[in-house]
Amino acid sequence: MVIGDRIRALREAKSLSQGDIEKRSGLLRSYLSRVEHGHTVPSVETLEKLAHAIGVPLYQLFYEGDEPPEVPDLPKRLSAGERQWGSSGKDASTLATFRRLLSRLEESDRRLLLQIAHKMAKR
Repeated sequence: MVIGDRIRALREAKSLSQGDIEKRSGLLRSYLSRVEHGHTVPSVETLEKLAHAIGVPLYQLFYEGDEPPEVPDLPKRLSAGERQWGSSGKDASTLATFRRLLSRLEESDRRLLLQIAHKMAKR
């Protein structure tokens, strides 16, 4: 999918001209033409302006379904007060040493260590 084609299709589906988008977004009509013809790749900020001017949520510029796509179950970020082991200080140094040593092992030995670690974590 070329983003310019998608923008043009959404704009035309809403019966909007490039001039209408220019008035609503503040983007020049010539710039919009370059985007729609694939000569220019807009930034995320520009895509937000275009989506707002067309009257669609930003995801619709990339997704053709009627409903938003399902959000994957991503790991949650740690808050400012929480700290992950190995992110700083002595723990980070230990982790770096561990990574360096693991990189020297054969793949079969790494798998064996991983199995041992899994069994120890289950205790």
